[in-house]
Amino acid sequence: MSKMSGGEALAKSLYREGVRVIFGLPGVQLYHLLDGLAKEPGIRFINTRHEQATTYMADGYSRAGGGIGTALIVPGPGLQNASAGIGTAYSASSPILVVSGQIERDHINKERGMLHEIKGQIDTIAPVTKHQRLILDPNDIPDAVHEAFEQLQTGRPRPVYIEIPPETLAQEVNIELLEAGKYERPVGTYHSIKRGVDLIAESKNPLLWGGGGVISSEASAEFVELAEHLQAPVITTGEGRGSISDKNYLSIGSIRFKNDTFFDRQIDKYDLIVAVGTRMAYPEYLSGQKILQIDIDEEEIGRNYENTEGIVGDAKKTLSEILAQVRERIPRRGDRSETLLQIKNDRYNPDTSLEPQASYVRAIRKAIPNDGILISGMTQIGYYSRNRYEVYEPRTFITSSYYGNLGYEYPTALGAKVARPDKPVVAVIGDGGFMFNVQELSTAVKHNINAIAIVFNDNAFGNVLRDQKTMFENREYGARVVNPDFMKLADAFGVRGVRVKGGARELQSALEEAIGIEAPSLIEVPVGEMPNPFR
Repeated sequence: MSKMSGGEALAKSLYREGVRVIFGLPGVQLYHLLDGLAKEPGIRFINTRHEQATTYMADGYSRAGGGIGTALIVPGPGLQNASAGIGTAYSASSPILVVSGQIERDHINKERGMLHEIKGQIDTIAPVTKHQRLILDPNDIPDAVHEAFEQLQTGRPRPVYIEIPPETLAQEVNIELLEAGKYERPVGTYHSIKRGVDLIAESKNPLLWGGGGVISSEASAEFVELAEHLQAPVITTGEGRGSISDKNYLSIGSIRFKNDTFFDRQIDKYDLIVAVGTRMAYPEYLSGQKILQIDIDEEEIGRNYENTEGIVGDAKKTLSEILAQVRERIPRRGDRSETLLQIKNDRYNPDTSLEPQASYVRAIRKAIPNDGILISGMTQIGYYSRNRYEVYEPRTFITSSYYGNLGYEYPTALGAKVARPDKPVVAVIGDGGFMFNVQELSTAVKHNINAIAIVFNDNAFGNVLRDQKTMFENREYGARVVNPDFMKLADAFGVRGVRVKGGARELQSALEEAIGIEAPSLIEVPVGEMPNPFR
């Protein structure tokens, strides 16, 4: 037990739990925590230019495999600014820790008009966090941090939130720090696993459906091995992409897309869907067959599909137990490569591709190494990449999940690059979304984060503009924008800028060159209106 300030205790507790990077912004309620972090040289502090970027970066760091991403913000408007990134992490089941300041202890929830005050602040963030705690006594800091990491590392991974007022951070007391916990991930029960294997053994033509839970559980090897033993085709969600390599003939792609021959003509041939780490958000794609759902979150079992039997448990451990029984009970099925390759070729028939999206997506894939990370943006090329960009490894394709928010792409890429400095990280962004967080070019330069932004510039919120014109007799409203000269902007921030005017082939060359340079890069691609990827 040693005498220290609450801020020092919080910094030391975070370090003991494994935090090595914090994305944050300084502010008056955080001074004593910042001083504590200054005395903890093992933690790198990356200051951003907007609170929204702190949580996006923490999310990108976590999903790229860096560990628990941690964000630090001031209360009130700081927390509200950061909430978009918290919601994105919540939707994608990404474990990030959010540390917020609070106003002075005696004024909390009194509505006296204190700086950054929000009445019921902790309640405002509850809908997009798994666990919340207000810390008033510095002696409670080690336990609160320990509890936060237990929540982050057990059950379903989602954001966890703690808040702490300035007096608690400033107060010096004798504090006993705690060691980091070790947590076991739960496996499904014996009876539920046996029942699941029974269903697999009884099925004549099973299909595997992988979600983000396969990735977060590090269960890809077991997932692929089960598919190979059963010779079962594999479909993935956007968050599950990379759970099986798209080079594997068993992978027939991601969930339904435009002119989808598989879902339109063949999905009803599969008598059992083995869904791993996904809530099955699109039950309308199925035709009444049984689902065996494996998920660590009991509340997800059968949430969206009635004809479901579930196994509650960690995907990796549960699949390992299932595999042991499958090997004993079910002979390895004969090779189906010819059939499955034909299904995949039908789904990805060149006649169903859209231009120029298809050419740009192919160019990006050719330029990025197999283990490079793509942040798929809320833009025309990003939408198309959800199904048409091939993914070869886990944690190399990141989306905003069902939150679908503009502006997440670039700061998320920065966080991913901090987590994996050895890998190329590329964000595909529209001009509309890029301007949400364009100021984080400054963060990239200051902290030497060499992520690459590809900005497809149509001087509009392009998806909105096209839909308005199509749906409302060519009327448009509020969708066009005026942009800066992105090359001058890149130069002003000290970022390497390249404008691509020669189409997909030139983009490929520009991206390959950017990947080979140790500097933040902005590649602008001027484009016109594109065809609708959703119809």
